[in-house]
Amino acid sequence: MDIATRSDMPQAPGCAEAPAARRPFNLLRWYGWVSLGIIVPVAAGLGLISSRFIINESVERDALLTAQFITSIADAEVRHVSIPNVRTMGELLDPRTDHAALPDVDPQARRKARGEFLDHIAHLPDMLLANIYAPDRTVIWSSNPALIGKLIESDEDLDRAFEYKMRVSASYHDFEQARAEQKFVTPPEQLFIENYIPLFDAEGSSVTAMVEIYKEPHDLIVRIEHGLLRIWLAIALGAGLVYVGLYAIMRRAARIMAGQQKRLISNETYVALGEVSSAVAHSLRNPLASIRSSAELAQAFDEGPVQRNVNDIISQVDRMSHWIRQLLHSLRPLNDQPVPVDLPQALHESLQTFAVQLARSGVALDLQPLPAVKVLGQPALLGQVFSSLIANALESMEQGGRLRVEVVKQDRRGLTLRLSDSGKGMSEAQRRMAFRPFFSTKPGGLGVGLVLVKRIMECYGGSVRLSSSEGHGTRVSLSFRKAPS
Repeated sequence: MDIATRSDMPQAPGCAEAPAARRPFNLLRWYGWVSLGIIVPVAAGLGLISSRFIINESVERDALLTAQFITSIADAEVRHVSIPNVRTMGELLDPRTDHAALPDVDPQARRKARGEFLDHIAHLPDMLLANIYAPDRTVIWSSNPALIGKLIESDEDLDRAFEYKMRVSASYHDFEQARAEQKFVTPPEQLFIENYIPLFDAEGSSVTAMVEIYKEPHDLIVRIEHGLLRIWLAIALGAGLVYVGLYAIMRRAARIMAGQQKRLISNETYVALGEVSSAVAHSLRNPLASIRSSAELAQAFDEGPVQRNVNDIISQVDRMSHWIRQLLHSLRPLNDQPVPVDLPQALHESLQTFAVQLARSGVALDLQPLPAVKVLGQPALLGQVFSSLIANALESMEQGGRLRVEVVKQDRRGLTLRLSDSGKGMSEAQRRMAFRPFFSTKPGGLGVGLVLVKRIMECYGGSVRLSSSEGHGTRVSLSFRKAPS
């Protein structure tokens, strides 16, 4: 027998398929990914901009110093050989004009000045290659003899330096085989710098020679690398701190929002339960009162076997009335403003109320000395907190035991009071459910005692914690806020 699949089965007319449940919006997760997606590109962009700025500024500074050094050497060599000031080194570098131009310049002095200048150029530190160009773009001298006499064409940087009569510099990481002037005897290992330095005539109006220097400044490269490392480390650390800081703020905000949402849902639940409980209580009180009155009347006139049943009726009616009072009390709003409450006095009053039950149950009271301190709360509600906890402790120690009350922590803002019993304790599952409404480990229990304790403590800025294990008793810690002195 074939069974039709879901897609083959007919659907009733007008019935739409139920939409898939949407996953709840996770603010913290979305913020984490979105902020990471924004911070990382911004940090990377800042790192790249800063790195490029450092490299460009370092290269430009090195090029400026190299140009100043070259021009200073040129002027010094001209003065050194006593050539009149109307002549410059740029006019003396082209050997093709030794006989055709500048007849007033001593050829020996000219060669000497040119030789010493070129010797300085050839021994510049960190130099890879040096070329000197005539205005017609011919290499008139080079540290690589194979380039001397070559005409260099289609070199934009060289043309721009001649045309605008300005220094031009650039940095490279790889040399270009296609460029005729980049014929290094020793190829560069990493970053290298190209500088075009113009030399002018005596009037300074035209460029008579162009010096091209290729350098691989190892010390500068090391400094640039150290600077870039520090920049990227600083950016990474800054971005990480920004992300962690904002994430921590958002995480705290998400927790606060989740807590507020939880409290809002809890308040709405309590309001709804309160309305329902009030309606049910008012509807049940009169019938219960009538039942009890009838039972008491039957008890007064009938002394037969029915007395036992009548007593059961009265007992159950009283128990239901007690449940209704507990329910209404636990669900009523706690709007009272906190006032200073004498903690030892409130505790002693509650213990005095249970003195007879403690003695009857065989429970020994171990009350440690309490500091004279006032806490924020309401006397009646604080007494109800102690009464609920003491009652729970007595019910867990049916065969007797010990109830210990002590202050375990105290500072200028608050203190923590702990009540420990040696009863049967609770399992881990029961402990997790202890503060859930209407959950009880007692047969016939309503399950609102600890809920009310938690509401009262949190209403006045305190808290309650419970720890327990089966067979080893239960410990309840109450944290109070101290009243201002």
